[in-house]
Amino acid sequence: MSNTLLTKLGNKDAHISIMGMGYVGLPLAVVFAEAGFKVTGIDPDETKVNTINRGESHIQDVTDEQVQSLVSAGKLSATTEFGVLAEVDAVSICVPTPLRKTGDPDLSFILDAADELSQHIHKDMVVVLESTTYPGTTREMLLPIFSDLSGLTVGEDFFLAFSPERVDPGRTDWTTYNTPKVIGGITPTCSQVASTWYAQALETVVTVTSSEVAEMTKLLENTFRMINIGLVNEMAIMCDRLGVDVWEVIDAADTKPFGFMKFTPGPGLGGHCIPIDPLYLSWKLRALNYTARFIELASEINTGMPRYVVNKIQEALNEQRKPLNGSRVLVLGVAYKPDIDDLRESPALDVIVLLEQKGALVSYYDPYIPTLHQDEREMQSVTNLVIAVGESDCVVIITDHSCFDYTQILDAVESGPENTLIVDTRNALGAAGREHPRVVRL
Repeated sequence: MSNTLLTKLGNKDAHISIMGMGYVGLPLAVVFAEAGFKVTGIDPDETKVNTINRGESHIQDVTDEQVQSLVSAGKLSATTEFGVLAEVDAVSICVPTPLRKTGDPDLSFILDAADELSQHIHKDMVVVLESTTYPGTTREMLLPIFSDLSGLTVGEDFFLAFSPERVDPGRTDWTTYNTPKVIGGITPTCSQVASTWYAQALETVVTVTSSEVAEMTKLLENTFRMINIGLVNEMAIMCDRLGVDVWEVIDAADTKPFGFMKFTPGPGLGGHCIPIDPLYLSWKLRALNYTARFIELASEINTGMPRYVVNKIQEALNEQRKPLNGSRVLVLGVAYKPDIDDLRESPALDVIVLLEQKGALVSYYDPYIPTLHQDEREMQSVTNLVIAVGESDCVVIITDHSCFDYTQILDAVESGPENTLIVDTRNALGAAGREHPRVVRL
């Protein structure tokens, strides 16, 4: 192996490219640029590219000031042109990997990125895939594309590795910089080169023995969360039938100082990882004639939660002698988790659709998402929350943003029509909602 690339990486003289400038790519680009590397982001979306080059951020976790400073210093730029790849030394692929409606992995974004990169891959280049996928993708899919078309030898001429992204939007305690980074290469040398690169900018790098181990690590992390969320969601359903307060049960169990980790139920799974990543593993295992039973069961429970919430709403209205059909329902919070502007896979979207299918008149309030695009239509967040609450038959708390004044919301319900209800799917009202006659909790 030539030491040229390692020297350039160690001296931060290497030119870096990030393919995909979204929730994963832009924060990673900023971290590398702040460490001293020259970084060029590539994205086919001209709007994103122009926004970055103006010194503005389109991602909540990255500030305009950070982008402006790096652009002004010549450390960060963006382009829609893939030809720049011929000039770079290190490439990180951070493109989406959604599921198709059939539940199969959609790897088209990875394939498109690999096809573009294969036309420019050269000697002494390191490539790291960060997009979540099933074990074997880096070796089985990317390696043949790069090796066959370039004639280069992996581990000698170029270096290929996988490093799972661990972005949790909205967090300030664990960021791209200080969240430990797992890296596994096609060969030991690939692992060494990729780890050397990332170690120049990130606080902690954890090197594993292969790309498959790194790929499986990501899937284990999110499968763990998915299954435990499925467990507490089913616990909520069981407690409801038994007439037991699931939130009190969880809080009591959480007093045990060992052997228990607290998870809470909710209206369903959201985000770019937990609802999707474990199903990549399940799909891969089906091809090997094995059923990932825990994953399949947890997925069934979690995907059924929006319908369970709608049934709770319908039952609560029925107690007030009101049909769901024609009732005014206000959804509070549509982001997939608190205090972010990310709608990806949000259970609120399913709840809204199911409510409307039953004839409810649905509106929503979310200061992070003023406009919601769904199924070729557009909804606008209500502008006055107190008035909207007072005009509703039922208020449904889906996402418990910390900016919501829950005391004010409860006061608005109490001062409104006599039979206005709150369905609290997140225990956002806490003790105030526990025995309240107008509050129905999950």
